[in-house]
Amino acid sequence: MLRASCNLPSIASPAISICAVRLSLFPIFNLTPSSSARRIATAFAPSSALVSQTLNYSTSSLTLKRVLRMMDHPAPRASASYTTGSNDVGREVLVQHLLVKEEDQNTLYELQKRVIRGEDLSDLAVEYSICPSKEEGGMLGWVRKGQMVPEFEEAAFNAPLNKVVKCKTQFGWHLLQVLSEREESVLEDIQPEDFHVKLQDPDFLEDAQCIDVREPHEVERASLSGFQVLPLQQFGTWGPEITTKLDPQKDTYVLCHHGMRSLQVAKWLQTQGFRKIYNIAGGIHAYALKVDQSIPTY
Repeated sequence: MLRASCNLPSIASPAISICAVRLSLFPIFNLTPSSSARRIATAFAPSSALVSQTLNYSTSSLTLKRVLRMMDHPAPRASASYTTGSNDVGREVLVQHLLVKEEDQNTLYELQKRVIRGEDLSDLAVEYSICPSKEEGGMLGWVRKGQMVPEFEEAAFNAPLNKVVKCKTQFGWHLLQVLSEREESVLEDIQPEDFHVKLQDPDFLEDAQCIDVREPHEVERASLSGFQVLPLQQFGTWGPEITTKLDPQKDTYVLCHHGMRSLQVAKWLQTQGFRKIYNIAGGIHAYALKVDQSIPTY
């Protein structure tokens, strides 16, 4: 899950526990009105399966169904098929599923029949799944190789698009459906010197987009031209509209003070369907020391 909270676990010692179905990293945004206590922590959210991203704010709470922003068409209705297809390397798949206990095979068979008759897998997940993702209709979001237990991964990456397939893991029986696929997204650090070289290209700011996630008082002290300021403390305002504010298909560069907050936002952008995200390593502090000493440090 993505959460905004006033509880601030230490960034130096992230809590780590392994998710049952998906082993991926969940960025957790910890936001507080106090500038002196502002920290971001990364944790592995424990769950029997990946729950679709939910953003909870101290003053408001809303659930964002990422699939609605990542796809240009509504989620297709489920249809049943229990054969496997090709297995491509370097791709991500958009997956929804439901989970029942291993001993509930009769329930599994009945659900398979209902899917064949045309019922929607997400509706069935809400009613029958024992995975926390049932709250989002079983939506697991975009996943890539290495983020799920092997049995689930094999089924997902061999499933034909829009077909429902079944698999068994240590957690029980799954019915899963791959709704879409795409090339795997890129998330990389970029050194301040390399970023400076890119800035010298007159076309760079036309072809790319740059965001600064520091707070306004920080930007007043030191800034780089060409950056759109999206303060992390205001995440509840701009987060839900990120795919309208920015183009997920453009190269996206993220800046903060030392490169920690920007890395967490970069990871979150990756979950929102952004294709290429670059975290400016060391933040504006490193840029000031290594590239442009005229920029104040703080």
